[in-house]
Amino acid sequence: MLQTGQTIQEPDSIPSAIAERFRIARLNRTPLATFPGPMPTALADSYRIQDVAIATWPDQLIGWKVGRILGELVDVYGTDRLIGPIFAKSLSRIEAREEAKFAAIEHGFCAVEGEYVFELSDDADPAKTNYDAHTALELVGNLWTGIELAGSPLATINELGPTVVVSDFGNNWGLILGQPVDNWRVRLHGLACKVSINDHLVGQGDVTAFPGGITQSLVFALNCAAARGLPLTRGMLVSTGAVSGVHDLLPGQHAVADFGPDGTLACHWPLTSLEGIPS
Repeated sequence: MLQTGQTIQEPDSIPSAIAERFRIARLNRTPLATFPGPMPTALADSYRIQDVAIATWPDQLIGWKVGRILGELVDVYGTDRLIGPIFAKSLSRIEAREEAKFAAIEHGFCAVEGEYVFELSDDADPAKTNYDAHTALELVGNLWTGIELAGSPLATINELGPTVVVSDFGNNWGLILGQPVDNWRVRLHGLACKVSINDHLVGQGDVTAFPGGITQSLVFALNCAAARGLPLTRGMLVSTGAVSGVHDLLPGQHAVADFGPDGTLACHWPLTSLEGIPS
């Protein structure tokens, strides 16, 4: 029975309410103890939440991060990848030997991932949702080294699974873009990365660990975004997945992603927030 002042929440208002809770928590940099509403059971419902959040976020969409869905969950959800938005103010471009500083949400989730990032040189066809490796790569102008800053107000976001990850921007906090990868079309299947935190190696890997490699991540991003009415355009970025693995980062720690002949990228989450640090 409804109490005085209560209203029935219509189904369409649930995604909006969840998106708003995440939006406020991100903007205020405050953690969430639990998922802010009924947890979605289908990825379609999660992307509905994400779509609302993108539409109300006070920044320009400039690309997508691609994440993995692993193990038996691939059969549960019918896909091995997911995407989340990257926004202009969360992008940092740094030169070799520089260190990007950023501020995430203390007591939320934060991790670093060494990744490779495609940059489109042409618009995708907004009506096309069946890109393959060949047609997807035709749209690409550059490949960059990068660090995805994974982050959320919800500390348990990864533990709660893909539907929760998708609901909160795909667990993306930002992207650090480094150097262009020379001769990348020839070297595409041999690229690797390792990550150290406070000078201790925490993970390493190469693109062969991904089904279809990083090209399939690009394919997935193109098709998934277009199906949602958000086709990629020239200049947009696709961060293709955690080649190095996913590595939790705490306030005060430094991380370095080593891309071998393509250089290194470094980042630092200072113990105290500094004016001008991307968040």
